[in-house]
Amino acid sequence: MADHSKRVVLVTGSSRGLGKAMALEFGKRGYTVAVHYSSLRPAAEEVAEAIRNSGGKASVFGANVADANACQELVKQVTTELGSLDILVNNAGITRDTLALRMKEEDWTSVLETNLSGAFYLSKTALRGMMRNTWGRIINISSVVGIMGNVGQANYISAKAGLIGLTKALAAEYAPKGITVNAVAPGFIDSDMTISLPEEVKKGYLARIPAGRFGKPEEVAAVVTFLASEEATYVNGQTITVDGGMVMY
Repeated sequence: MADHSKRVVLVTGSSRGLGKAMALEFGKRGYTVAVHYSSLRPAAEEVAEAIRNSGGKASVFGANVADANACQELVKQVTTELGSLDILVNNAGITRDTLALRMKEEDWTSVLETNLSGAFYLSKTALRGMMRNTWGRIINISSVVGIMGNVGQANYISAKAGLIGLTKALAAEYAPKGITVNAVAPGFIDSDMTISLPEEVKKGYLARIPAGRFGKPEEVAAVVTFLASEEATYVNGQTITVDGGMVMY
């Protein structure tokens, strides 16, 4: 396995779910991990402790990624404490699902600010250090619904589709500086959300997935860590779906 001990990765929203799986996988592969939380510090501390217990390095950082100043401060804190910020995984996100006619303006704004604007604020700040080092990776966690749409998620889908556009723009702008920018679009992944779905709803979703099952968080994490690696140097501006073939339909 390559020596990643000098690479520092920030995974936003890594106190639980997909972000947790990514942080743990990066830790397992030898990266120094900045575990980020918005409100769940005890859970983030548990993730960092699990990384340390497995022989890795991890520190915990809190910030509201919907706030531009907080994003700037987060990147500054990570860089100061850990020495650099080489890899940024924009994973933090929220949902406020309802039909468009019922959607409150604050539900539209909060989802766009957290899921899309936060990724822009963090990327803009992190890019400065990456340019100085002539090396960097930005990986935006989108979703298959940002490609194919879904009912009751106009705000979430707009943000996730926006992340794909942001990925392409940044990829074109900063590739000459040794920085790659890619997106990962997970499909339906085993999580608290899918576990709570009614059986009939699960059957409906599964019927649309050629693999015949929901994905595992670790399967998404594996793709993200690949995109962060030296082996992915020539992969840029792409959106990779991890969905069991769902978006073929």
